[in-house]
Amino acid sequence: MTRTHTDQTITADALGLHLEHMHLSLDAERGVARLVLDRPGKMNALTLGMRDQFADLFRALEKDGRARVAIVRGAGEEAFTAGGDIAMFMQAGQDLLSYLHDNVAAPERFSGPVIAAIDGFCFGVGLEIALACDFRVATTRAQFGLPEVGLGMMPGSGGTQRVARLVGLGRAKDMILRGRRIPAAEAHAWGLVTQVVEPDQLDAAADALADELLAKPRLALETAKRVLNLSQDAPLVAGLQLEGYAYGMLRGTPDFAEGVQAFTEKRKPRFKGRATGR
Repeated sequence: MTRTHTDQTITADALGLHLEHMHLSLDAERGVARLVLDRPGKMNALTLGMRDQFADLFRALEKDGRARVAIVRGAGEEAFTAGGDIAMFMQAGQDLLSYLHDNVAAPERFSGPVIAAIDGFCFGVGLEIALACDFRVATTRAQFGLPEVGLGMMPGSGGTQRVARLVGLGRAKDMILRGRRIPAAEAHAWGLVTQVVEPDQLDAAADALADELLAKPRLALETAKRVLNLSQDAPLVAGLQLEGYAYGMLRGTPDFAEGVQAFTEKRKPRFKGRATGR
């Protein structure tokens, strides 16, 4: 079940955002932002304007600083999102379409972990958004696909790149060139999704994962995410250098000292999430 809102719940309007077919609630006390894609009758298909707002939302959350974890979900049981609003593509110029990937990458740029909670269809840009998230929790009835080639297109918001990096080139070609729909069980076996649950357990599973992440020290979690993301395209020697510098930076934080002391004293650590001792 989705948790009830508290008096600390912040809406999109409070962050200066005006969202189209999307709803945001930020539990400031808990540190969890929940974004719901909600376009009734369209299987939550994304318009071009929604893509811009999607990126604006994550920028606003980053600036606000109270969200430690974000959850992205589609409204209803039919679809996370069935993809983009195809008809709009003919109204957009080539230059605009060449940069669609930038907005979709917003969860990847967000400092904290982002969880995609997926039920029903997760196609096209829907899957590309999910791939830009750090975790994908799916229901047993979820289906995944990048069907663009069948429309004379190809995935244009990161799909070719993230699928290949996540599951390998062979499986990426099998999925994209054939336009295959991948059921949840196969997607889990491939490593495309993190966890598969029954439909009525989706919100509870996403919340449980959020709680697990919230229990981790914030600075270490965010630094590890950044190092993992930045090092994917780097040679091993560069990745090791990046990891080493980040590890050294954490050595100077109160959380690092508290973690070591708590370990030696055999007690639960009390992390503060500060970069310095001040």
